Amino acid sequence: MTATSPGDNKLSAASNMVAGQERNRSRWLVGIWSAQILLALLFGAAGAMKVTMSPEALAAAGMSEALVLPPWLLHFIGLSELAGAFGVVVPTLTGIVPRLTPLAALGLATIQVLAIGFHLGRGEFAAMAPINLTLLGLSLIVLWGRTRRAPAGARW
Repeated sequence: MTATSPGDNKLSAASNMVAGQERNRSRWLVGIWSAQILLALLFGAAGAMKVTMSPEALAAAGMSEALVLPPWLLHFIGLSELAGAFGVVVPTLTGIVPRLTPLAALGLATIQVLAIGFHLGRGEFAAMAPINLTLLGLSLIVLWGRTRRAPAGARW
């Protein structure tokens, strides 16, 4: 039988705590990356549609607001969504200026706040609330996660 000293128990407890913190950090990283990828896919698709399709085609695809917005504003929103989709993933993925990722998430959250106001004004909030609030929540999770919980470090 091996004798253990009180110091060994403290070391064992400390190493268990560190291992638990690492597992917890890994779970957060998976969640934050999942949110980032989902935001990039959804905003990238919506932005690409707004930039490449006519307002009539967008309305036929379910974006009826395309018919009431000026084309320049529709394209601006589409370009903003594309920039946000790119910015929410690429800086953290490459390690090149990763502090841009939370800024991109903030931009996507701003788009959603404005979209909620737009849809409220048109009486469409009940129909659009689930997607707008989900995207807003995901954007805020990435913003918080990449500034507080699991900030990405620069590699360059």
